[in-house]
Amino acid sequence: MTDANDIAQLTDLQTIRKGINARKLVDKIFVALALGSLFSTLGVLIVLIGKLVIEGSKRFGSGFLTFITSVPDSNPEEAGIKIAIVGSILVILVTASIAVPLGIGAGIYLEEYAGRGGIPTWVANIIEVNISNLAGIPSIIYGLLALGVFKAQLKLGETIITAGLTLALLILPIIIVTTRESIKAIPQALREGVYAIGASRWQTIWDHILPASAGGILTGIIVGLSRAIGEAAPLVTIGALTFLTFLPPVPFSPKQGGGVYGPFDWLFAPFTVMPIQVFDWVGRPDPGFNVVNAGAAAVILVFMTLSMNALAIYLRVYFRKRIKW
Repeated sequence: MTDANDIAQLTDLQTIRKGINARKLVDKIFVALALGSLFSTLGVLIVLIGKLVIEGSKRFGSGFLTFITSVPDSNPEEAGIKIAIVGSILVILVTASIAVPLGIGAGIYLEEYAGRGGIPTWVANIIEVNISNLAGIPSIIYGLLALGVFKAQLKLGETIITAGLTLALLILPIIIVTTRESIKAIPQALREGVYAIGASRWQTIWDHILPASAGGILTGIIVGLSRAIGEAAPLVTIGALTFLTFLPPVPFSPKQGGGVYGPFDWLFAPFTVMPIQVFDWVGRPDPGFNVVNAGAAAVILVFMTLSMNALAIYLRVYFRKRIKW
């Protein structure tokens, strides 16, 4: 009997060990596949950026300052991206001015007020689902919407304000969703503790909920803006210029025919942005444009986008370290 029991126990141990070894093998395979996916993605990114750097390296030497401070020109060696850089900054400024307050406000309402004296919860859930779906719509659809509403109906033309409104629509769902998710992550005990000392709902949101969720909200804002700064399709749809040699008017600067520009006249000026400038140069037959200049401009655009994403990561980590509960 003893020998039979020993044999049975030994068999059970061998079965258990085989199961453990099989699980370890599966874990190793999964880790290898995950690492392979990671390094493949990084490899493709490095190859693409490296190719762009090599192609645009002629503009990164002594002529780099000229490249970023010159206006477009028919000569590739004299053409620059000054107008595109200024246009990108102004368009993103308008986009942020519209999308950030609207997105944060909508996220706060859907999370803190809907179903608590505001709109019914089921209505808020339907709105949330549709907002999440809007975040996945191709950007050119927003361009077509802007073409019909802002340009055709409101007669805003191919201007900075039209571009800012278009990109604001594009990133608004991202900001709303990230704001709501960041607020939702705040423990309910924090709200109850603040309410217990007599604070109103708005005081609770302004003094406690928003500071605690600032990291996630800022991350969503920056990620949304980094997407907007690289968009070309919706701006091509509304008629962004591919060749522009003058800057928008500076507020209160003198006009040629007399008088001065108003503080908001620049909003109604024609524009171009970095993605449009790259798009224009890539389509030209001269290698000085479609290889050298386009590569250099693309590297700068990638650097701008990666810098914004890095800032988002830093802010998220910074605010997480400050939160203690």
